[in-house]
Amino acid sequence: MENVIMITFDVEAQAYQAFSQLKNDSVNSAYTILQMAVIKNEDGKIVPADGFDSGIDSTDDTWTGGLIGSVVGILGGPLGVLLGASIGLLTGSIMDANDADDNSSLILYGSQALGEGKTAIVALVQENDEKAFDLRLADYQCTITRWDAGEIADEVEQAEQEQKQLAKEAREKLRAQKKADREKERAEKRTAIHQKFEDFKARL
Repeated sequence: MENVIMITFDVEAQAYQAFSQLKNDSVNSAYTILQMAVIKNEDGKIVPADGFDSGIDSTDDTWTGGLIGSVVGILGGPLGVLLGASIGLLTGSIMDANDADDNSSLILYGSQALGEGKTAIVALVQENDEKAFDLRLADYQCTITRWDAGEIADEVEQAEQEQKQLAKEAREKLRAQKKADREKERAEKRTAIHQKFEDFKARL
């Protein structure tokens, strides 16, 4: 079974320790890790801190080119920021508690679970035995959440389209604002020119 796994840690140092351990044993009889990244929330924005790639998805062995890179990009992009802010505002008020704990969406879950100062590992893993993978993390204070990799690939594609739409709307709004600002300036200039004529005629 191919899964995307997010492991959130209570202690940042443990995330790096676990990452190193998993990286050094990325292929065995129980599981195979294709891609993996350490991500953290810095000042309200999710950023990558380290990464690992098998080289299958990219020629230069960089993890940013595959599915995990796309997930991290979305979590750290405008959609992830928007979802994180929305959840922060809505939790405990309009949003139902069950919605806040919903993990059906990796993007939504990640935006919520990775709060300020939190650190996590996101990995693309083929598992023959989920218990074996979990056992490797038994010494750490962490929460492990899984999603079907195919479902996440589809979610990422939809999220990327949504981000493009958000960017388009933002550009259109900016253009409209600039146009409104320029029109205001033009109106002020017209008024100033008109006043000069009035001042001149008043002297006659």
